[in-house]
Amino acid sequence: MPSSPALPGLFCCFAAFVLLVFACVSGNVWSKISFLDAQVNGRVIHFGVFGYTGINRATVGYNIQDAIGSFPDNTLGTQALKALTYVLILHPVAAFFALVACLFGFCGAGFSRIGTILMSLCAALATLITLVVWVVDMSLWGIVRNRIRGHGPPGSTANYGNANWLVLGAVVALLLGFCTAAFGSCLPFRRRRTDVERV
Repeated sequence: MPSSPALPGLFCCFAAFVLLVFACVSGNVWSKISFLDAQVNGRVIHFGVFGYTGINRATVGYNIQDAIGSFPDNTLGTQALKALTYVLILHPVAAFFALVACLFGFCGAGFSRIGTILMSLCAALATLITLVVWVVDMSLWGIVRNRIRGHGPPGSTANYGNANWLVLGAVVALLLGFCTAAFGSCLPFRRRRTDVERV
């Protein structure tokens, strides 16, 4: 039985969906996955999409200065940094579109060309959203990391977490998913046996 041209794109989109889900549960939900790992005044803080270690509820947008606590100046409490934490909500949005691309990919795997075409469109949109939010991730956490290292109390450390690289992997997987789905939609699809018999 020949494989469907939609299968490579389906695999890539599903891999991206899984990576984005892991990134979404970072920080206060699952501390082993984070965007930034900081140690200030003896406290270890893991930052994620919906908060940081130490808060019990998920929140969209938060003040990084509150997470750090005592800090020599207010360089982490700016409105610009808080606004960037609101943009982190794009992670689950990108995961949603990756999931939709997977669902269309299942239709494409059933030898439906329209399913593969719709998968490529959803994968393209998910790629764009994930790329934007990855750039925001690297900018936001790069600024916070540098300010903790440069302005924090003695002994303060801050390093990128593994969630940044999960999102980067999702960008690559979605880009591959889009390319393979777009290419696959141009390939001939196997006709159903009933359709051949009618001819």
